[in-house]
Amino acid sequence: MAKLVDNGLEQTAELNKAVAALLPLVNAKKNQFIPQHIANLLWAMAKLVDNGQEQTPELNKAVAALLPFVNAQKANFKPQEITNLLWALAKRVDNGQERTPGLKETVAALLPQVSAPNNQFIPQHIANLLWAMAKLVDNGQEQTPELKAALAVLFTGVNAQKNQFNPQHIANLLWAMAKLVENGLEQTLELHRAVAALLQHVNVQKNLFNAQDIANLLWAMAKLADNGALISGLNEAVAALLPRVNTEQANFKPQEIANLVWAMAKLVDNGEWTSELSEAVTVLLRHVNTQKANFKPREITNLLWATAKLGEFVELNVATSVFESLVYRISENLQLSQQDILMSLWGVMVCCARLSLNSNNNNWLEPHIDELFTRLENTSPDNKEDQSIIAMAASWLRRTCPFVPHYPTTISKPQADFCAQLQSSIPSLRIEEEKCLNSLPPVDLLLPDHNMVIEVQGPYHYVGGDFTTRNGSTLLKIALLQKAGFEVIEISVNRLLNQDLMKPYIDQIKARIGIPPQGHGSVSLKRRWADAAYIIADKGRQPTDHGYLNAEEHLEEQTDKPAKRKKTNSQ
Repeated sequence: MAKLVDNGLEQTAELNKAVAALLPLVNAKKNQFIPQHIANLLWAMAKLVDNGQEQTPELNKAVAALLPFVNAQKANFKPQEITNLLWALAKRVDNGQERTPGLKETVAALLPQVSAPNNQFIPQHIANLLWAMAKLVDNGQEQTPELKAALAVLFTGVNAQKNQFNPQHIANLLWAMAKLVENGLEQTLELHRAVAALLQHVNVQKNLFNAQDIANLLWAMAKLADNGALISGLNEAVAALLPRVNTEQANFKPQEIANLVWAMAKLVDNGEWTSELSEAVTVLLRHVNTQKANFKPREITNLLWATAKLGEFVELNVATSVFESLVYRISENLQLSQQDILMSLWGVMVCCARLSLNSNNNNWLEPHIDELFTRLENTSPDNKEDQSIIAMAASWLRRTCPFVPHYPTTISKPQADFCAQLQSSIPSLRIEEEKCLNSLPPVDLLLPDHNMVIEVQGPYHYVGGDFTTRNGSTLLKIALLQKAGFEVIEISVNRLLNQDLMKPYIDQIKARIGIPPQGHGSVSLKRRWADAAYIIADKGRQPTDHGYLNAEEHLEEQTDKPAKRKKTNSQ
């Protein structure tokens, strides 16, 4: 019956009655089952639940009755049966079953059988076992020596049988290994070899992956990169899959869309981005509105966060469409976790920041900042990133921050050099470095007598480190400083490589504070969207356009793209 349901048979009332009639027999005849029967029964009950069968007391009693016999006969199970049992136990936990002492004991009894030398697992077994262990760990399974030994055997098996895995196996295996790494598994040489072996086959089989496989693969690669797993072949595998996002766009389910957009944000955050990545993000986000009613709260949170994280990488009209479609669902859901509220709050603020930097019409979204902030008002998180989000929301709403957040301060060499050159050019100028204003993250340089902030922007302020496309964090900080009444000047570090390059900017700053420049042609103040230095607005004034300090004529040869940078933040 489980196999029939898994192949599309409708779960009718008659079928449910038949299942209900059989369940008491499992308990009654539990002493008569051989190992194969036990494995098949537990697999069947897990599969039925996975396809919508209610977890009735009778079903739970039948499972509980069989578990002790798994321990008693653990040495008699064949590789296929060990695989089915661990898969079934993982599936039950993943579908909400409590990890009872009996279930924990059964898992503990089976794990040594995975690494037993007499058990040889075929590719399908390896894929299912690694999936099961990843699910168990994700649901609280302790990473015992027995589990680590079993994983080591399976990783070796992946490498040995790498040419025999089909596309679904490859997707499930990479997903499982990424999930294990996410949950703190040590990144051993065996794991890296197993991942590298599979990545080689992603490009070869790229046209055979379905929508679910593509979503799992890109999520896995993003998660591995986000956890510092710099594995050979990862970038090539990503590049091979990105065009398939466009091909399969109509087949992605809401969860897959959310996971993919999250993955894109992380991939961009951990290296270079390409036109294919930009196209994939746009394609996915345009499907959000059509499926807006089908996203779950966590998926909505991830979409808002990822869209905001990508900043100017996403066109403003596309980003606002996503927020218009989803933000009301967040406000209506009163069961969100604190982490989901924080992520959503940050995303909403970034969208508001983008709107405020482009027009005056952003009031429609601001009430959601107030609503989400109110839900966090009585919390005092220990996490510094969470504290920063609450402090920024308080600043946006012009309220008192409930605590004083602590921010680490670092002075980069370009910042120090520019500060020294500016001070040398204007000895009377008061300059403060790494100053916190309104409980916000510290600014690089503050000119307190002129309400002016100078931000020396390194590559981590830009999407993919391109010195052009600002990310969500950068946009939010600028907008918050604007709301606090400061004029903000951004200068990217690739424009400050020597004193000759600094001079046009210093001359322009002199002009802004009322000191005429001397001995050098003035720098034109052009109107355009993405340049090296960005002035938001004078105190108390909302801009209708953007002014940029422009020294392009001196700097064309200095704009080489930076090398890839290592991840500095996590979701």
